[in-house]
Amino acid sequence: MYTRKETPYYISYQNDGGPKIGTADDNVIMQDGYVFRNTAGENSLLPYEDWRLPAMERAKDLAARLPIESIVGLMMYSPHQMVPALSGEAFVSSYDGKPFEQSGKEAWALTDQQKSFLEKDRVRHVLVLKLADVETAVKWNNEMQKFAERQPYGIPINFSSDPRHGAGTGTEYKGGGCDVSRWPDGLGLGAAFSEELVRRFGEVVAKEYRALGITTALFPQVDLGTEPRWMRVEDTLSVHPEMVTLLGRAYCDGLQTTGGSGDGWGNDSVCAMAKHWPGGGPCEGGRDAHYPFGQYAVYPGGKLKDHLRPFTEGVFQLNGPTGCTAAVMPYYTVSWGIDEKDGKNVGNSYSHYIIHDLLREKYGFDGVVCTDWGITQDPEKKIDSFGSRCYGTEKLSEAERHLLALENGVDQFGGNFDSRPILEAYRIGCEKYGEAKMRERMEQSAVRLLLNMFRCGLFENPYLDLEESLQIVGNEAYRKEGYEAQLKSVVMLKNNGVLPADRRWKVYIPNRHIDARKSFFRTMMPEQEIDPVRERALSAYFDRTADAAEADAAIVFIESPLSDGYSAEDAENGGNGYLPVMLQYRPYLAEYARKKSIAGGDFREKSADRSYYRKENRAANESDLDLVLDARKKMGNKPVIVCIRMHNPVVPAEFEPYADAILVEFGVERQVLFDLITGKAEPEGRLPIQIPENMKTVEEHCEDTALDLISYRDRAGNVYDFGFGLNWNGVIRKEYPDNMHAAEEHRS
Repeated sequence: MYTRKETPYYISYQNDGGPKIGTADDNVIMQDGYVFRNTAGENSLLPYEDWRLPAMERAKDLAARLPIESIVGLMMYSPHQMVPALSGEAFVSSYDGKPFEQSGKEAWALTDQQKSFLEKDRVRHVLVLKLADVETAVKWNNEMQKFAERQPYGIPINFSSDPRHGAGTGTEYKGGGCDVSRWPDGLGLGAAFSEELVRRFGEVVAKEYRALGITTALFPQVDLGTEPRWMRVEDTLSVHPEMVTLLGRAYCDGLQTTGGSGDGWGNDSVCAMAKHWPGGGPCEGGRDAHYPFGQYAVYPGGKLKDHLRPFTEGVFQLNGPTGCTAAVMPYYTVSWGIDEKDGKNVGNSYSHYIIHDLLREKYGFDGVVCTDWGITQDPEKKIDSFGSRCYGTEKLSEAERHLLALENGVDQFGGNFDSRPILEAYRIGCEKYGEAKMRERMEQSAVRLLLNMFRCGLFENPYLDLEESLQIVGNEAYRKEGYEAQLKSVVMLKNNGVLPADRRWKVYIPNRHIDARKSFFRTMMPEQEIDPVRERALSAYFDRTADAAEADAAIVFIESPLSDGYSAEDAENGGNGYLPVMLQYRPYLAEYARKKSIAGGDFREKSADRSYYRKENRAANESDLDLVLDARKKMGNKPVIVCIRMHNPVVPAEFEPYADAILVEFGVERQVLFDLITGKAEPEGRLPIQIPENMKTVEEHCEDTALDLISYRDRAGNVYDFGFGLNWNGVIRKEYPDNMHAAEEHRS
């Protein structure tokens, strides 16, 4: 009733009418003519080893057997893993005490740190950042799973990843490598206005992730992009509550649902971790909560319910048989003033009201709740820092912070791989509630965490076949689908009849310059000189010239203004440190900002007022605007096409009058833009956001309110509002998707 096969990576048993069993050491149990993994080493079939039983029954059985140390291991998430881990990278690793380059190890070898957290701390949830290639990913997965199989209870590893399919330039919190198919980033998916496209994207991601060994996706990001200055707007699906609700639901269905069992779960499923509860978008002044100076989310418009809808009406109510997103991640933010019970302003995972009362009780979410990364460690001494996110709990010990989160209903701690603070939290909890009650609470989280592993078949076969993975990851069909999605995501805002090009142009493309600025990790980045195109990509479409006088047209590549909302220098010189986050290129004086901030207060600050009223800031890429103006001057009456990578909405008044055509992209390959410019494809995308008239409307809007900006009107009379876009015939006239209200209806 089974077929045994030895592979270079593991031994497999294909059960007739049952799952494939994978084991590194041929450690199996034969019963009733079927094969089961012998993970407990008892040579008798235990309920959690029996794949014929429901996943929930198996999870409860194993959770009851585990010592607290193993449950604590399930509750932890490793730091970002780099495979291989090279010298000079952000996360220090070693191989037998040596740097990778000196170790003589293969790229897929386990680091000393990986062996330690798998064995000593019993970590079973591992976050992957860099994978060199498919072969490295497959062999590293198999080495890690082999190591885990030989540990007590044989609990497999649940690998996870941030988004890695985006075609745009990578961001530090996104994954990379392995040549997966390339698709638009979040707003680009929204710009296609298609539930089916987003669902299909989820399906492809799931196929490629499972072929790389990844079983949990730390997405979709279903935050509303209501605050246009927020650095993570580009990863949202839209500003529109109904649109994000519909697309988020389709996204999770695509990730989780397979053709396996009746409940939709199977070997091709990827667990979705929807984020960020209760919505990370309304950050005050556009400052992000990765940093203490951006820790506050505010609700001046009273629109909390809008931010909850993508969860409560979307990812918690899937159309597919899996029913609900497998996991939820709260954001770092202190959601100011929404705690109706205790009135506490603390980080979301530390709020009993936000996690227990709202998420668990009112909305009935019983899946995994995992904190965002690094919220339990002690704070840094400086407010201008990357790792200081225990907002509102700075006076507690690390163990006390873990216990507080557990009391609220949190199951897992992102970025924590040291078991000691959680074990201490357990000890304190036993003193406070009694050992039986605390053990019951820990088992509750263990069941939730194990359930996702059982659902995805990890306990039967966590191993990969290299040949199969090579056929799946980045195959031609997936690449084609991704490329077509990129084409659908580009929004043409303006066209004075110059597009599509009527012949093979000789083009003038100026290089870009970005001034030195703070990086994602708050270190200084040197200034950059950037050639925006590669000759290989360009030569199939155009001939390039450095002399604008010879050119038929200019193509100017720019991106949204890059500015920083906090200045340590300002604070050192007697200010409060806060500066305006800008959506314009020229220096900006915040004449319309709040004279007093809504939220504020930090033990490292002299004042709780974070206002930047009447303070000035400038963009690190101000010269992007100069490129457009200079091109207009040099080209005379010849076409100037502006291609803007829109991380955030921009104020187009500075450059729109000088452009003959404007293409907006939210993360695409250069060839996509060239296909559109030359007419090989027609623009289809529409704005999933609003483009503001000026900074005045940005400053006067409410961070939590969708579609409350005054949108820009260009020289042709077109208004760059939600849903606007052009094709070759003019304004695209399409109905909104079913159940989605138009922007005007939403405003009313």
